[in-house]
Amino acid sequence: MMRLINKYLPVLTAYFKNKYLVTIVLFFIWVLIFDQNNLFERVKLMRQVNQLEDDRDYYSDRILIDSARLIELKTSAENLEKFAREQYLMKKKNEEIFVIVEK
Repeated sequence: MMRLINKYLPVLTAYFKNKYLVTIVLFFIWVLIFDQNNLFERVKLMRQVNQLEDDRDYYSDRILIDSARLIELKTSAENLEKFAREQYLMKKKNEEIFVIVEK
C-alpha cells in the first residue's frame, strides 16, 4: 500500500499544484453532484418526461376510441340498448339476467 502511495503521490501533487486544473475539477464535481440541476436530478426528470409522454399517447388513443364509441351509441338505439345491457346489466321488465363469470 505504501509503495502505491509513494509511487502516485508525486504525480498527484503535480496535478494539485495547477490551480486551474483543480478549479475545473471542483467545478465539474459541483455541477455533477451538488448543483440544483445535478446529473441525478436530470436523469430523474428525463424518466418522468418519458413516462408523461407515454401517458399522453395512451390517453390520446383512449380519447379516439371512446369518441368513436360515443358516436356509435348516439346514432343507434340498438347499440345503446346493447351497451346498457352489457355494461350496466340493465334488463327489460319480464326478463332475468344470469351473469357467468369465467376465471
